[in-house]
Amino acid sequence: MTDVAYQKCINPDCGAEFDCGQAMFKCPKCGELLDIWYNWDKIKVPKKMSDFSRRWGSRDNKLDFSGVWRFRELLNFCEDKYKVTIGEGQTVLQRNDALAEYTGMNPGRLHLQYEGLNPSGSFKDNGMAASFSHAKMVGAKSSACASTGNTSAAVALYAHSCGVKCLVFIGSGRIAFGKLSQAMDYGAQTIQILGDFDDCMRQVQAVCTKLGLYLLNSLNPFRLEGQKTIMYRIIEQSGWQPADWIIVPGGNLGNSSAFGKAFYELKQLGLIEKIPRMAIINATGADTLTELVNNRNLKWNDGRPDQSVIDGFYAELTARNFSPHTCASAIEISRPVNLKKCLRAIDICNGVVRAVSDEEIKDAKALVGKHGLGCEPASAATIAGLKHLRQEGIIAAGEKVACVLTGHPLKDPELTVNYHQKKQGQFSNPPIEAPNDLDEIIKLIN
Repeated sequence: MTDVAYQKCINPDCGAEFDCGQAMFKCPKCGELLDIWYNWDKIKVPKKMSDFSRRWGSRDNKLDFSGVWRFRELLNFCEDKYKVTIGEGQTVLQRNDALAEYTGMNPGRLHLQYEGLNPSGSFKDNGMAASFSHAKMVGAKSSACASTGNTSAAVALYAHSCGVKCLVFIGSGRIAFGKLSQAMDYGAQTIQILGDFDDCMRQVQAVCTKLGLYLLNSLNPFRLEGQKTIMYRIIEQSGWQPADWIIVPGGNLGNSSAFGKAFYELKQLGLIEKIPRMAIINATGADTLTELVNNRNLKWNDGRPDQSVIDGFYAELTARNFSPHTCASAIEISRPVNLKKCLRAIDICNGVVRAVSDEEIKDAKALVGKHGLGCEPASAATIAGLKHLRQEGIIAAGEKVACVLTGHPLKDPELTVNYHQKKQGQFSNPPIEAPNDLDEIIKLIN
């Protein structure tokens, strides 16, 4: 067990610390979230980010091949013998001038970080490589998660690779079939709760506590350590210089929380000179963060956000029996578990929060598919959000922007087919019916 990393409560009035040999997803003293922190003086961290590139020369080393463990000094919470990898993080940062024009950016200034190339097809694999490494270190035999889709697919895949049992909770009718098919195919036991993701999240925590299962949702601080590496790869593919802006979907707020922590640590270590700004984009049908930050002025406040504001808003949701609704199932969450860590990330990155409609998400998704690598609906919220921020003048046309595309387009094929076939948006591309006649077919070809 390493002595260079430890778990710490994010509540400054508690600040309890625990070694990494324990599996917990909340502070046992006050119930708040936990972070993983490092004794950097005990870690041989490279002097500059570009030093990590030497590992590209040893692709036969599975840890060097991994887009997570290639940066292992920056998430050094376990020994190499425990590290789990199935080739995650082989992702690309794609320049996209067509989408730059659509959003009002200058040519060469918009890039898409495509996480759909991960083994299970989403960014979640970065976090699973890290969290299953910790699970292996503590000897976990069974794991569980609540999911809107991507988490279940990634957990089931990594659990299978580790020989760990896997239990998945999903909400009734609240999961994309492309994602659910993966969890079933990879051998997870799937339990469908009559409720939404927030109900599933509550139940999985209770089950894990009662049965001693290893929790893989983003309450798990080790999972967020793996998700930090998405930012390292953006920096890597940008000539080791951070972008001006990072744009990321909202949802359970694990990514935004992880990214903020990543930049804080890199700046602390002197590996970057500036911290990018961050924009977090929600769907209007699941816009808790937008409401709390923009309308109710909720702030990090040095680790002491106003809990009464959060409790008051959640009480309002309960009183009107609110359940989130958006085509972007991955961010269809009304009580994000990483809310407070995200507030910290907003503080670190001078961040902004916006919400976009389902119609805007669908149109942006169609354009990503037409001009890029394709993406799941939640990913496209970043493009729709960027368009808003350009129109507002928040982001300048000449700034360098990296939008995180969180998942593969085949995660939700039903939405894609319906958008095009049923002509649901201005960029629909439906099939054309033709008679079984050569001359008539040729007449239809543009």
